[in-house]
This record gives sequence, C-alpha cells and structure tokens, in this order.
Amino acid sequence: MEHSDLLVVPMRRELTQLGFVELRTPEEVDAFMDANRNGTALLAVNSICGCAAGTMRPALARALDHSAIPHALGTVFAGRDIEATERARAYFTGFPPTSPAVALFKDGALVEMFERRHFKGRHPQMVAAELVDAFERHFAVQTTV
Repeated sequence: MEHSDLLVVPMRRELTQLGFVELRTPEEVDAFMDANRNGTALLAVNSICGCAAGTMRPALARALDHSAIPHALGTVFAGRDIEATERARAYFTGFPPTSPAVALFKDGALVEMFERRHFKGRHPQMVAAELVDAFERHFAVQTTV
C-alpha cells in the first residue's frame, strides 16, 4: 500500500464504521446497484477534501441515526477508486461529476442528489437535517390508519 493510500484509511473507515460497503471496482458498483433495484440505497462519493471531512461524513453519521434510512449503504472514494467512482457517477443521471456527493436511490431510480455545493462551507447539523428530510420523504414506511 502506498503512503498516500494510508492517508485515506481513516477517511474510508469513517463511513465503513457507519455500515457503508466500500465499492472499489466498477463491477462492485454495478453489483451494489443491481442488488438494490427493489429497495432503497445511498451511494456516497467520499473524498479527501475538507467539505467531505468537515461536513459530509459527520452529516451522514448524524442522519443515519434516524428511523427512516436507506437499507443499503455504498461508497466509492474519488481520486482513489477512480474507475469505481466513474461508474458510480454514471448512475447520477443529469448531474455533473462532483465530490463529495450523496445519491439516494429508491427502486433503482435516483430520487435525490447532494452535490459538493450542498456540503461546502455548511455546518454538518444543517446538512444532516436536509438528509433526514430526504430520507423521510423517500424512505419512510407509509402506514395506513
């Protein structure tokens, strides 16, 4: 393992400790997406940048401590898992490449996209509240009275 790869280990761990599955190849990304065509999924593009460290990862940690969350969590690492990141971005129809990013899927369809602009210069609590709102809109179990 190269020295630069060792630097991102703690950054990767922040998400894997939350239950994210690392997707390091295009095939792993496709398998993750195929396995979640019927259900809910979150695919995060992790990054070494400050807005990933200071906002995205802490916001995800807060947001995932909620009752309505996606059942599958996957992550690629921009700048490290280059081909996997490219494949993940291919699922982000209509959005330019950005990192960090968080994409929410329901039954295989992209339903919400959080791009770098949603994280940069913002407090994690604010972003977590927006993520929770999106989770509730798209992933909450509807009950009938």
